[in-house]
Amino acid sequence: MALSRGELARKLVHVAMGGLAFAVRPLGAGSAALCALAALVHNAWILPRYGRLLWRREEVDRGYATGIVLYPATGLALLLLFWRRPEVSAAAWGILAFGDGSAALVGQAFGRHRLPWNPAKSWEGSLAYLAAGGGAAALRLLWTAPGRYEPGFAVAIALATAAAGALLESLPQGLDDNLGVPLLAGLLLFGLATTAGGWGAVATPEFLAGVLVALGGNLLLAALAWRLGGVDPRGALVGTLLGTAIWAFAGWRAFALLVAFYALGTAATRLGYAEKARRRLAEAKGGRRGVANALSKVSVPAALALLAGTGPHRELLLLALAGSFATSAADTCSSEIGQLHGRRAWLVTTLRRVPPGTDGAISLEGTAAGLAAALAVGGLGWALGLLAPAGIAVVALAALVATTLESVAGATLERRGLLDNHGINFLDSLAGALIALALGLAFGGTP
Repeated sequence: MALSRGELARKLVHVAMGGLAFAVRPLGAGSAALCALAALVHNAWILPRYGRLLWRREEVDRGYATGIVLYPATGLALLLLFWRRPEVSAAAWGILAFGDGSAALVGQAFGRHRLPWNPAKSWEGSLAYLAAGGGAAALRLLWTAPGRYEPGFAVAIALATAAAGALLESLPQGLDDNLGVPLLAGLLLFGLATTAGGWGAVATPEFLAGVLVALGGNLLLAALAWRLGGVDPRGALVGTLLGTAIWAFAGWRAFALLVAFYALGTAATRLGYAEKARRRLAEAKGGRRGVANALSKVSVPAALALLAGTGPHRELLLLALAGSFATSAADTCSSEIGQLHGRRAWLVTTLRRVPPGTDGAISLEGTAAGLAAALAVGGLGWALGLLAPAGIAVVALAALVATTLESVAGATLERRGLLDNHGINFLDSLAGALIALALGLAFGGTP
């Protein structure tokens, strides 16, 4: 599809503004944040008076341009979030500007091969995102923090982060390209930056042998799940890759939490399926999980497993991993049990009575089922020696808070079409991990 002049100008400005990330080093984080704040004020209140040539038609019709405002807002958020690591904010800004901008330019001008999980995106655009975003991030890491990173390591973590950003950007799950994707990419890049010097342990024959064992175990589980109708072929493939990463980097005990989460979720989905189908509340495809399900609920634990296996904070990251799985198990069980057995349901934002299955609805029965599932995952982690006894309470509390936030997001963002169910599930999984991480830090390490 050919680019219009207006869209071309918009994307070129989008890319060009990424060059300002090089100013983070001479300015410092404080002055750079003030500049980002000034840009935010300008784009929100001044630019509309003269710069509507950069607006899309739908933005002109509604009278405001969200993306143009979110762009500097994201730069400001990155600088504040990574205040002490300004090279991370500069690199994530580079991915936002060059990765996202190049993907749009290349995808719209030359995209011919559609992605199987999202026909609106192309392989050409995603590869452009990887190359341009990864290159820009690596340059900013090396420029903003000279001497902190070996060039090869900087390029490797920049490309890995850009690949994750390209994947997130390509998913039809409603994460905003100018806000959600770069913030999540920044979190991943920050985590990867802490693994400097920790990759020697995985470049060994023993680790490679462990990868083969993990792959074999995951293939058996995927085959069984497919045979039982719990997953479709593509979901089985992606789940195998993510599960292998969890086992290889975090060990079989962490993988056991994945199995527990999947078993609990599948059992809750199958329970009373005919009745839920009659009420039009059942999961599609007979409850079989696909690629989007696997990515939305297992990609965060897989990233945490990688960081736990190569970084200096293994126990804390394993606690976050358990929190993520406990949250996903609680989310599935609370929704499935609540819509089947919930006698009364309330919209979490207004406490108004609503039919079971409504986006953002909660019930006592569903909440109890979700809490029981979270305690089961935490209890298994303790029984396997992955968590200390207090870790059970931590992951259960993290799951309870995260699923409540998920209900709020469902009642607001999902009902307005700003996020779909998979996007909500991804953020739910991430929130459970971050809350467990915060609680672990509050206890001075790992409970």
